[in-house]
Amino acid sequence: MKKVILYFLVFVLGFVGVSLWSFWLVVRPAKIIFNQSPSDFNLTAEELTLETEDGINLSAWFVDSEEKRALVLLHGYPAEKSDMLSIASSLHHDFALLLLDFRYFGKSEGYYTTLGVKERLDLQAALNFLESKGYEQIGVMGFSLGGATALLTAAEDKRIDSVVSYAAFSDLRILGQETYSRLFVLKYPLVELMLLWSRVLSGETVTSLSPLNAAKNITVPVFIVHTKKDEQISFSHAMRLKELLIENQKAEFYFPEQGLHGELPVDFNSRIKNFFERTL
Repeated sequence: MKKVILYFLVFVLGFVGVSLWSFWLVVRPAKIIFNQSPSDFNLTAEELTLETEDGINLSAWFVDSEEKRALVLLHGYPAEKSDMLSIASSLHHDFALLLLDFRYFGKSEGYYTTLGVKERLDLQAALNFLESKGYEQIGVMGFSLGGATALLTAAEDKRIDSVVSYAAFSDLRILGQETYSRLFVLKYPLVELMLLWSRVLSGETVTSLSPLNAAKNITVPVFIVHTKKDEQISFSHAMRLKELLIENQKAEFYFPEQGLHGELPVDFNSRIKNFFERTL
């Protein structure tokens, strides 16, 4: 009996250790750097440093315009702002643009990502800058983590007038269970422990701040885009968001049949341009 208890304790401690290590890999992933600049896309951009409310310096590019409307473009995990340049190149004639590196990613400060919790402060820093420049009509377009952050912030910051979210997760608990599905029943305690570490690290519960919960409070125009073949964030996340946005008469949806995570539908740029032209 003593050996059984000992083996059980060793297993539990080992499992806790694995959960902590898995969590650390998630919040400090290997960064993807594209080494592209605005000039590669015929864009003239001002390099900025934006400071968040909690004192993190963020690297950003501002593409000015005579237009009175502005867009913030938010990259996905674990990329950086230059990943959004191809989209920016199709929008800069009609909007001022602000592209930023989320904390930890790209050239921004920060020791880890918080998967949307503190990234709301990053987006708010971008909104502060655009507000200081006199922009009163502001839209946000985000991919994956960027889309989730855009939805979270739109639910609480009234300076955002419209949102495009492409391939965003709806809930981190669900995403975690899908990611570790091969562990079968062990995926449940593993994910719960990782959520616990997240709360310890960020001071907030990431599940209560999920895009799924935020969707119920979004009243501005929102455009949800998600391919049905997304292999990283399943299409079911988009369907959950759609269900919670049912009372928002300004919500629109586009669900292409083909395309993996990060692959832009051929008409993506024209669709989001049309959306922002109509809603800003």
